Amino acid sequence: MATEGLPIQVCCRIMDVSESGFYAWRNRPPSARTLRHAWLTDEIRQVHAASNSVYGGRRVHAELTLGRGIAVGHGAVAMPMHRAGIKGLPGNKRRRPVHQTPTAADLVERQFTRGAPNELWVTDITEHPTREGKVYCCVARGRLLPPGGGVVHRCRSDRHAGTAFVDLDSFGPARGRS
Repeated sequence: MATEGLPIQVCCRIMDVSESGFYAWRNRPPSARTLRHAWLTDEIRQVHAASNSVYGGRRVHAELTLGRGIAVGHGAVAMPMHRAGIKGLPGNKRRRPVHQTPTAADLVERQFTRGAPNELWVTDITEHPTREGKVYCCVARGRLLPPGGGVVHRCRSDRHAGTAFVDLDSFGPARGRS
């Protein structure tokens, strides 16, 4: 406000500070923290420039602590970088590892149509962890099942051990469903 041409007395009255306090603050030398932040910002700029503006906060912190032996925390590096507008380049997206989980062989060779009952059943099972134990849900499709398939729910907890809510054997012989 004072730099915009307003009188010091008016600015001090608006900000509710004394004039003597304002002049004491203006003539006070910079604090140790301010000096350290300015020095650290210069060090960060040097490290960032040496990396061809590639390093971000983590690598700059590692270079300062391990390479230059400066005792500084992550936040003390991130804050001056943010204030100075120093940013690293975004890294490459990491490839997710391909799980080497064994899978069953394709015994039907992707041919899911059959002419007679009980020639082909297709199933899938999923494990769901709950607070009471694991719950397994199995879905089966075949010519003896209802048109939408059947859902088998088996629970492996002490309270519901071996309970089947839909029993696949109870569907009986096929009734012309395809």
